[in-house]
Amino acid sequence: MEQQISYVPLEDMDERMREEMARCAREGTPRPESSAVRAHVPAAFWFFADSWKALFHEGVVEHELKDLCRVYISRTVKCEYCGNQRSEKALKAGLEEAQYDELLNFESSDRYDERQKAALAYAQAIAWGPGAEGELELLWKRLHQHFSEAELVELGCAIGLTLGQQSWIRLLGIDHHQFMAGTTASMAPGFESADALQQSKASEDYWAHSH
Repeated sequence: MEQQISYVPLEDMDERMREEMARCAREGTPRPESSAVRAHVPAAFWFFADSWKALFHEGVVEHELKDLCRVYISRTVKCEYCGNQRSEKALKAGLEEAQYDELLNFESSDRYDERQKAALAYAQAIAWGPGAEGELELLWKRLHQHFSEAELVELGCAIGLTLGQQSWIRLLGIDHHQFMAGTTASMAPGFESADALQQSKASEDYWAHSH
């Protein structure tokens, strides 16, 4: 897919924005490309950067749970750019790659505990609706068993922000290793370089081919 909105050059950004871009290249989530698109409108750039820091990297819900929800959204709406990223912080907290692999079948998987499954059911309902009549009541009963109201608000806002941004990003035609290239920060295994990314995408086992 051809790129639809250009990247703003670093030299056209102010010092504070360049510092955030350096953080993106060093730490990822988000990686530099999506941030360089948002930089066309500084208010959009900082709206996302500040909200993402507060809701995703910080807050009352454990970060690794929020990253599972983020990648679930990536896979369910097929945002390849976001789905090929991992959170370094979540990996350090103990998440394993196999837990990302089974996200779309989370209910039947034994890789998630009941709190994680409830959060993923929340993400599923936010993305696609609660399902058949009566399921919404059951969903909320399940969620209240595992989360406080503050946690549900934070998690819901983080999932909603993820869904909106990823639904937009998948239309942009951007990809990794195109802006401030040369870092592997937050890249999923097999996507650490431009060459590796292309090889992984060409594989019959590539996740976006099968979902």
